[in-house]
Amino acid sequence: MLDTNPPSSVRIGIGLTALGISGAVATALMGVYYAPMVDSTAFNAPEAYRILYWHVPFAWSSFLAFCMLFIGAVAWYKDRSDWGWRWFSTGSDLGLLFGLGVITSGPIWGSAEWGVPWDWGDLRLNTFALLTGVALFLVLSRRSQPDGQETRDTLAAVGLFGFALVPITALATTWYQKRHPGIVLVNGEETGLDPAIRTVLMMGFISFLILFVGLAMLSNEVIRMEDRLEQSKTELDGGP
Repeated sequence: MLDTNPPSSVRIGIGLTALGISGAVATALMGVYYAPMVDSTAFNAPEAYRILYWHVPFAWSSFLAFCMLFIGAVAWYKDRSDWGWRWFSTGSDLGLLFGLGVITSGPIWGSAEWGVPWDWGDLRLNTFALLTGVALFLVLSRRSQPDGQETRDTLAAVGLFGFALVPITALATTWYQKRHPGIVLVNGEETGLDPAIRTVLMMGFISFLILFVGLAMLSNEVIRMEDRLEQSKTELDGGP
């Protein structure tokens, strides 16, 4: 009899994903109704800053995804391990998902605050756009190119190149700050952030982290099932 019960990892992944989405929605509501207003003299559109309660966790999560991609690429090159390729694939999928969240929410704030959605002279904006473009290339290539060791080697090499943009993007406003705000910290007494703002940012970070773990578990299981299906098809094609 066919077992229709999903694996425990799928059930846990669904639960964490639902919990993370609920936390993200709660973060948005707290950002609107609980977080205090910022100094109106320091911002052209002070109300628009509230989108940062999603924008910043999106950015943190995208960096986690690219770290996952990097670990997977190294593991693939080192041992040709299946788990390494799954990590690489999951990292590219989530890097694209959360990266699109960053470059969608950021221009919304930029349009209100700067008067333009994008500043082509800002280092962080452009390096992050390139980083998301690398993730898009990896996702599309994995779905359009025949799977095999040569394809995986090529895409893993591109992924390693893309990861080199992560520290550049993370430190871009330290090296060269034009319009994009500097690095956001949520603890310590020298951040200048209101405690309520730190609270909502921390809630957003935790919620997006839970969402990230849930999606990673689901993506990893989907890729594992795809590999098993492909192996079964190969065995059937080569069978007597």
